[in-house]
Amino acid sequence: MSTSIGIDIGGTKVSGGVLDEDGRILVRTRRDTPDRSNAPRVVEDTIVEVIEELLVQADAEGVERPVTVGVGAAGFVAADRSTVVFAPHLSWRNEPLREALGKRLDLPISIDNDANAALWAEHRFGAARGASHAVMITLGTGIGGAILVGGQLVRGRYGIAGEFGHMQVVPGGQRCECGNRGCWEQYSSGNALVREARGLAMANSPMATDLLAHVGGDPASLTGPMITEAARHGDATATELLAEIGHWLGVGIANLAAALDPEVFVIGGGVSAAGDLLLGPARDTFARQLPGRGYRPAATIVAARFGPDAGLIGAAALGAEEQM
Repeated sequence: MSTSIGIDIGGTKVSGGVLDEDGRILVRTRRDTPDRSNAPRVVEDTIVEVIEELLVQADAEGVERPVTVGVGAAGFVAADRSTVVFAPHLSWRNEPLREALGKRLDLPISIDNDANAALWAEHRFGAARGASHAVMITLGTGIGGAILVGGQLVRGRYGIAGEFGHMQVVPGGQRCECGNRGCWEQYSSGNALVREARGLAMANSPMATDLLAHVGGDPASLTGPMITEAARHGDATATELLAEIGHWLGVGIANLAAALDPEVFVIGGGVSAAGDLLLGPARDTFARQLPGRGYRPAATIVAARFGPDAGLIGAAALGAEEQM
């Protein structure tokens, strides 16, 4: 059985794995994403290091040597899937990633948006299997999105369909790294969750007392996973913060349902690990704000089967299929 490498490049980490044809991860590794103030080459170096480590691990563990590499990148990917046009959370502007990696690796390289890769994983093997019309929303550092129509990914004329995170939901709202204000990802993402928690802490709000106790009183040490874990253990403020993120998730989903009319919304990314603490409020808001509610079928909102692994699983599958 042939194997492929999948790479998922996010705002905070570069994850990689060697996968078989059924989407099973046989070998895996990860690195922190280099600081975005560094040159684009630094991120490229990290990707190459991850791939080379996977090749060594595969050989050491007797796994068949991968024959393709698929890369899912957080950002706008050109329609020909060769260039990362714009990645707000990285240092890439018109980065010719496929060519750059191809010069350094003796393997065919496929590039796609990370959310497209995640949706393809869920469509092929996971929560959207059997669905012909689906939307993927990935909640991580920001918000990524992908669209499936008639069983095919919709990339758009210029390759950037699905960049839902930069839809404006609050006119004049929080400044986004894309340059605009009020983008959806400023209200429903890992960054939004941490920003709100740290804001409470730095304002010396009594609501943040218990959260701060987990980090020795240092607001800068608060992280998304820590807030989620506190909510799981009954922390009222952490639960409220996740509910607010979930509310804004539901607002955006209702808008997308009006535009795209899918049968299922699949929610992935690191923040989705909060489960129903996030999805419950999202479903409630969606039910209240869905246009034509009561007179039309309503899409379901489900958690991604593969969680934070969806991007690398889908990237590997897309890379393998591109070479068929």
